[in-house]
Amino acid sequence: MPLEPKHTDKKLIFFKPDLESDIRIPYVSQGVSAGFPSPALDFLETSIDLNKELIENPTTTFYIKVEGHSMTDAGINDKDILIVDRSLEPADKEIAICFIDGEFTVKRLKLEKDCLYLMPENQKYQPIKVSEENNFIIWGIVTYVIKKI
Repeated sequence: MPLEPKHTDKKLIFFKPDLESDIRIPYVSQGVSAGFPSPALDFLETSIDLNKELIENPTTTFYIKVEGHSMTDAGINDKDILIVDRSLEPADKEIAICFIDGEFTVKRLKLEKDCLYLMPENQKYQPIKVSEENNFIIWGIVTYVIKKI
């Protein structure tokens, strides 16, 4: 469903997961060593549906593509795909999709006694202090990042 932010020409597009798909990707359930090579076991291949594997709450989950570089130190880069769950409760240090003053952004939440900050994970960007004057909603909590390497 396309949503058009108020103060920009860009359209932000959310994608709902297709939990009825019949696409099965081959999946080797035996882990691969990230250290020293391990002896090869029988090549056990099954299949996996990433929609079903990565999504706990299908009716409240969506995908969104990242545009920008403010979260690179958190491992979130331009063109990555985020899996976002709207049913999760926001908490300090969670990464969230936020709607502030007509625009969407992805930032880490920093809760202080009487204040909320939207924290970038890149020193080139400044924190955003959220006040009562802002039109602000936490749209959802990021649960996974899908990236091309």
